[in-house]
Amino acid sequence: MSKILVQPIGQKRLTNVAIVRLKKHGMRFEIACYKNKVLSWRSGVEKDLDEVLQSHTVYSNVSKGILAKSKDLVEAFKTSDQTVICKEILEKGELQVAGKEREMQLSSQFRDIATIVMQKTINPETQRPYTISMIERLMHEIHFAVDPNSSSKKQALEVIKELQERYPIKRAPMRIRFIIPETNLSVLSEKLSIWNANFVLKDLSGVQPSVVCEIDPALFRDCDVLVRGLQGRLEILAVSVNLEGDTPVYHYDGAEEFQSSSMPDTDAIELSEKMQRNIMSTEPQNDEGQLKQNRCSTCDAFVGDAKQYREHFKSDWHKHNLRRKTKQLSPLSSEECVAQMELDDMKSDLKDYSF
Repeated sequence: MSKILVQPIGQKRLTNVAIVRLKKHGMRFEIACYKNKVLSWRSGVEKDLDEVLQSHTVYSNVSKGILAKSKDLVEAFKTSDQTVICKEILEKGELQVAGKEREMQLSSQFRDIATIVMQKTINPETQRPYTISMIERLMHEIHFAVDPNSSSKKQALEVIKELQERYPIKRAPMRIRFIIPETNLSVLSEKLSIWNANFVLKDLSGVQPSVVCEIDPALFRDCDVLVRGLQGRLEILAVSVNLEGDTPVYHYDGAEEFQSSSMPDTDAIELSEKMQRNIMSTEPQNDEGQLKQNRCSTCDAFVGDAKQYREHFKSDWHKHNLRRKTKQLSPLSSEECVAQMELDDMKSDLKDYSF
């Protein structure tokens, strides 16, 4: 007796596909697409329709392989051309995402929102940012739910407002430079004092006076209107300023640190030092009247002029000593730090092997 292989031919099941669904005239229409291609098509990155659609066929239920009826297509779309219908569904339909994929997307966006909140806020008592884990815990406590149809930045600003009502948290100040005519300087200073701005420096030696200060980001629009009325201009030096360890952290928005082009190099160095005078400790002048190297209290070492001093804070040496400082350990020299890091790398490599 011959064996006959029986295969189902009445149903076409499509699995592991991205489904785009559109409801029209009370009927549901679906198309089967390749994963990660629908958004590329809608953003204009992908132009080839064959790279997006698994088949130029319109279904009423993709998972069960049920095709849409021709009369329903004509009634809803006024055409029987399935390629044209597929394009309309692709543009206007709703992308169906699996539960795990949706959960992963929401989790990733939740992390992005928490990161933005961390970068834009500080603890008003310590002037330092909260950790990302602390921000996420606070967001859970206020029962924040991610909206996938809204941008992360917009939701982060809403989270900040809600957190400010319940917890000690405030926006990190912006560092702005105001350049206005000398006749209007007193008006600007009075207004900034009312806004509780933190004055960093005043430069009255140039053609037009300039004032560098830190203000609440919520007042930026008011500052812009004020400066325009005073026939001046403003420049954003840093979108947020906070302290991290013993050093200030500046989040720049394409703006360089303020330096007056009409000053010599030594004055520019002194100006940079004044901008960070609250956290920098410099040695007194020597007999020749020249500035000595700046000293890092964390590393207990001299690290060069103002520019080298700022670069030092980004080095692995300084970061390693910061971690030691939190553990109340004495700082290491540059050579000792390199040796210690190499030893730690060797230990981590040995852990990768199992004997």
